[in-house]
Amino acid sequence: MIAKNTYQSGMALLEALIGILIFSIGILALVAMQAASINTVADAQYRTEAVNAANQLLSQMWVNVDRTSVVTLQATLLAMEHQTSGAPASCNFSGAASGNAVVTAWTNLLNTGDAGGTGTKPLLPGSTPTMQQIDVDTGFNNRVTITICWQAPNDTAPRRHTVVAYIN
Repeated sequence: MIAKNTYQSGMALLEALIGILIFSIGILALVAMQAASINTVADAQYRTEAVNAANQLLSQMWVNVDRTSVVTLQATLLAMEHQTSGAPASCNFSGAASGNAVVTAWTNLLNTGDAGGTGTKPLLPGSTPTMQQIDVDTGFNNRVTITICWQAPNDTAPRRHTVVAYIN
């Protein structure tokens, strides 16, 4: 006669191993969710920095234009243009850099973390001097388009923030 417990020997060990497996999968899922959360928070921070930088420049432009006449207003705005040509889709801008002190300080802040240009940590990760553009269209109600690009270490392509405003 065979004892009833013979076929059940080791079941407790098997149940314990399955329980540990399920628990381990749950822990790994929590770690993966935490990593995704950290990446999302970092991305949100970079986007916030880009918004703040664009708004800061727009405010400086609004305050520093010469409104003596329509001609001087347009001339002041055109002097603030920065790298108006290149490939916007890849955030690889080219063209003349602005000689305006406000724009120079702003680009220095983005690219070095210091308005004087002496810093070593860009405000946005992967930000380079060719990744910002200021385009002014005086024929269309003084439309100013500011584009800021950056590329975080985990990004395969640059990210972009664009602001369009009208300065009168």
